[in-house]
Amino acid sequence: MKSNLLMLGLLSLLLVACSDDQATASNTTTTKAAAQASAAPAKNWYRFEQVSAGGRIYQENCAACHGKRGEGAENWRKAGPDGKYPAPPLNGSGHAWHHPLNILFHTIKNGSPGGQGDMPAWGEKLSDEEIISVIAWFQSKWPREIYQSWVQRDVAARANKG
Repeated sequence: MKSNLLMLGLLSLLLVACSDDQATASNTTTTKAAAQASAAPAKNWYRFEQVSAGGRIYQENCAACHGKRGEGAENWRKAGPDGKYPAPPLNGSGHAWHHPLNILFHTIKNGSPGGQGDMPAWGEKLSDEEIISVIAWFQSKWPREIYQSWVQRDVAARANKG
C-alpha cells in the first residue's frame, strides 16, 4: 500500500513537472513570437501618391511656419509673449509623433487646441484628402524608429477608443 502511494506521488510530481515544462515552452514561444512581431517594421499607412501630393500642399501652406523641411520654428518649445507656442517641427524631431493620426488630422483641420499655438484651421482651405496627404508627407520624413513608435501609440489609441 505504501509503495502504491509512493508511486502515485512520484507519478503526480512527474506530471506536474512535465506540464510546467510544456507551459514554459509554450510561454517562451509566445513571448518570442510577440517580440518578433513588435520588432518587425510597420508598413506605412500612406501611399507614394499621398506623399507626393502632400509635399506640394505642405510647401504651399505649411512651410512658412513649420519650415521647408518640417524643422519648425527655432524656439518652438518656448511660449511667446502671448503665451502661445511657435510652430513645432513636423520632421520627427518634435512632439507630433506623440499624437495619433486622428489628433494630427483634427489639429490641422481645426487649428491649435485651446489657444496653445497660432496654428490656423485649414479645414475650409484644404480638403480632408489634402490634410491626410500633408500628414503622409511629414511622416515620410520621420526616422524609422520614430515612425515605429508612432505606429504603436496610434494602434494603442485606437484600441482604447473603441
